Amino acid sequence: MELAGIYVPLITPFTAADTVDLDALADLAHQVIQDGAAGLVALGTTAEVATLEPDEKAAIIDVCAAVARERHVPLIVGAGYNATAKSVAELAELTRPEITAALTLVPPFTRPSEAGVVEHFRALTGKLPLIVYNVPYRTGLTLSARTVLEIANLPGIAGTKHSVGAIDQDTVAILGNRPPGFAVLAGDDVLASPLLALGAEGGILASAHIRTGDFADLVTAWRKGEADRARALGHDLADLSAKLFAQPNPTVIKAVLHARGRIATPAVRLPLLPATGVDLAGLGVPDQV
Repeated sequence: MELAGIYVPLITPFTAADTVDLDALADLAHQVIQDGAAGLVALGTTAEVATLEPDEKAAIIDVCAAVARERHVPLIVGAGYNATAKSVAELAELTRPEITAALTLVPPFTRPSEAGVVEHFRALTGKLPLIVYNVPYRTGLTLSARTVLEIANLPGIAGTKHSVGAIDQDTVAILGNRPPGFAVLAGDDVLASPLLALGAEGGILASAHIRTGDFADLVTAWRKGEADRARALGHDLADLSAKLFAQPNPTVIKAVLHARGRIATPAVRLPLLPATGVDLAGLGVPDQV
């Protein structure tokens, strides 16, 4: 499969009664596609997936699949955790035909060897194309470029969500030596523009809930070699992303979406707390939360 453009990892909107607001979720999914997103991501970190019950996850997938089918866009679903056998079982449950790939986390907390990570992903391949979610900040495990490239050469690995927190030597090595068909998607919102400048195909960016069209335009500008325009837009969007991630994700994004009337409440589930003291003026909303 070809991965390119901006994919929005959808939040999970909640009602005042703490149920999943499926109508609001559908509206958000339609809106980001209308505004230029290339596809949707369901059940990512931004969805507060750890707090969702199995029936809620199933309902969210159903809603996102319906939108993806209607809009003719890819749907990526987050699946898998630190136990390989359980990850295999979870991937096997992703049977909806609209699901084009699974976003699968490098095993967190367990901290296996890099060879163990390779074998983990080898065991997961075979059903859906996999996007390796490489985020040391959350997993506690830093992978070398050599290991990422070894995983990239496994059959069924479509790409990586690259969220290492820096444009470092390994990042450059991955982009310069990856096999054909292995997409690098920016996962650190603030660093999306420099990663695109180095050749990344797109991004899975929570900040793209806000100003989706501008994030899509950023990808287009770098693709077309319009460096001056891309740099200016990239700096602007990096500033936006920094503000949106000033408190734990997705609390500020939910505050903005609520202030704009796109979701009924800014509610999050514990252990997250709603955003407080955020000046929304710089985010296009005149009031404060």
